[in-house]
Amino acid sequence: MGYVAVKGGTEAIEASLKRLRYERLKGQEVLEIHTILTTMRSLIDQVMSEASLYELTLAALAIKQAEGSMEEAVFLLRAHRSTLPRLYYSETVDSESMFVERRISASFKDIPGGQILGATNDYSHRLLDYTLLNETKEEMKQWLSAYEAELSKDHPRNELIYFPKVVEYLRKEGLFTSYVENNEPPDDITKKSLQFPATRSQRLQTLTRGQTGTVTSLGYASLRGYGQVHPTVGEVRVGMAPIYIAPATETGNEEENYYIGEVKLTEVESFVPVKKHTQQREELEFEIGYGICFGQNETKAIAMSILDQCLEHPEADFPTHDEEFVLLHIDSVESTGFISHLKLPHYVTFQSKLDSVRTVKQGGKKHED
Repeated sequence: MGYVAVKGGTEAIEASLKRLRYERLKGQEVLEIHTILTTMRSLIDQVMSEASLYELTLAALAIKQAEGSMEEAVFLLRAHRSTLPRLYYSETVDSESMFVERRISASFKDIPGGQILGATNDYSHRLLDYTLLNETKEEMKQWLSAYEAELSKDHPRNELIYFPKVVEYLRKEGLFTSYVENNEPPDDITKKSLQFPATRSQRLQTLTRGQTGTVTSLGYASLRGYGQVHPTVGEVRVGMAPIYIAPATETGNEEENYYIGEVKLTEVESFVPVKKHTQQREELEFEIGYGICFGQNETKAIAMSILDQCLEHPEADFPTHDEEFVLLHIDSVESTGFISHLKLPHYVTFQSKLDSVRTVKQGGKKHED
């Protein structure tokens, strides 16, 4: 497709950028990065997940620069990510070593270690809180002081507790298949273009980078009727997972790995009932759908677990089981970019179509005459 240059475009573009800055500043308020970091946790988590870059400050900067536009903030952060050198690869993260902040199961009332509700909007009333209109720093400090004192009273000692996976207890009963660990290096779609049929590592990476709303919509579509995959959430866990890298000289001793920090993750394992046909009868078994993403991003992780299980069964005749349909349409930068390119000049192609329509119309008129 050919495009023609717009004469005088540079001057017009510079004027547009000045106007953009004016619109951001005309309210004469400067939004501090610290304010975004401390008050927009969910937005930051979504931007980091879709950009596949875990950096809170840069995510907050992208949000400020994009004036709250998710798609633009993700675009900015991904563009920055593409300029960064890959210095090393981290060791495989074992989510059982996660410092859990929230852990629930919809499959069992009682789970080893108990349910931990943590911080969530799930149990709040969806009513506007008008007291926030006049919230003051003094009130905030008083509430924080009282709450921290309550925590110290109820939990005088900070004890580090690790929680086992719910599915492991079912595996011990023989209700879930156990697999040999696959320690082959995963495929990296940021280094090598996505190819079909895709490997599971490519599918999972694409899903976790996918646009939150699109992943949720496709997961909902499968749940509602396009495949009718109806899982039960075995476990949702949110917490901080430690990250280690191997030393420069590999000795094979894991104790020598270097701890470089931690990242907040949301991990979901969903139990999906499937029917297996044997020679004797039809049996019901369970498969696991897996979802994981940066930050506290539970809806996306659950939807991801649904799509993961769907894509494991490409033989099903539903769009949510078609990996090309799913994986090529959930990327926020790709989809936004292609839709937005329609704003660019299409003068030549449109004029060509317009001339064709005029020719047909004129030919029809002459024929009538």
